[in-house]
Amino acid sequence: MMMFKEFWVKKTLVGLGLGQFLSLLITSTGFSSSELAKKGIKAPTSQSFLNYVLLAIVYGAIMLYRRKPLKAKWYYYVLLGMVDVEANFLGGSNPRLGDVLVIAGSTLYAVSNVSEEFLVKNADRVELMAMLGFFGAIVSAIQISILERNELKSIHWSAGAALPFVGFSVAMFLFYSFVPVLLKTNGSTMLNLSLLTSDMWAVLIRIFAYHEKVDWMYFVAFAGVCVGLVIYSGGDKEEDQQRADVADEGAERSKHFDEEAASVSRGTTVAGSSKTGDSSKHEITEGEVFDNKSVGKDVQGRKS
Repeated sequence: MMMFKEFWVKKTLVGLGLGQFLSLLITSTGFSSSELAKKGIKAPTSQSFLNYVLLAIVYGAIMLYRRKPLKAKWYYYVLLGMVDVEANFLGGSNPRLGDVLVIAGSTLYAVSNVSEEFLVKNADRVELMAMLGFFGAIVSAIQISILERNELKSIHWSAGAALPFVGFSVAMFLFYSFVPVLLKTNGSTMLNLSLLTSDMWAVLIRIFAYHEKVDWMYFVAFAGVCVGLVIYSGGDKEEDQQRADVADEGAERSKHFDEEAASVSRGTTVAGSSKTGDSSKHEITEGEVFDNKSVGKDVQGRKS
């Protein structure tokens, strides 16, 4: 059983803290969208477009500075960009469109998260963000020109309308930037569990910012989610320890096998050397006998 001190390692603490930071960012995007909806602005793809542009500019500049080839095929990022844009579009659409859109958006979010986890572990975080931003911006621009062009023309731009747009984009940029970190260290399950607390953060904002009263069961639900996060983090730590133990055991076996192979090889070399030495001795003895016989015959010939 894992000890309490072993549980509170850096990886666990970073995962819990980063997960709640991401949950708070999601809550802020929800409030930004609500403010835009109150002003009659319903353009979910346009809200996400600036986020993709920021990702492409910031992380694309880092990629150009590195001048390294892509570690994953470019068409993987095209598919990921399409899935991610549509996940944001369906998740940010009018709720009256029905539960089907909600389920579809949730499914696309799941596909996007798992795909990002795979790419960030097998490719590179900077590459992922740059390519996702680049292709996401292209897909968003095409979709805006088709579906939201008239909506953008009808907006009366002011500080009250522009600030929620900018706030949403900055929050999404930070969210996208830190999600790969959590995916690489703790996995997509930890991410999705952490985002369950976003509703509780929204409740706290309503209490302190809008002075609204909420039912006490919200706090019970928040506590339940936190307990689940802690339990999952502990189980993840135990699995990591088990994998480390298996790797150490495999390395020990490999080392032992190499030592045995080396000892057998040395034994074979010594035996071969012994046989070679005996044969040499035998050849020398025969040569000496031949020389002695030749010398005896010469002596007898001289006497005769």
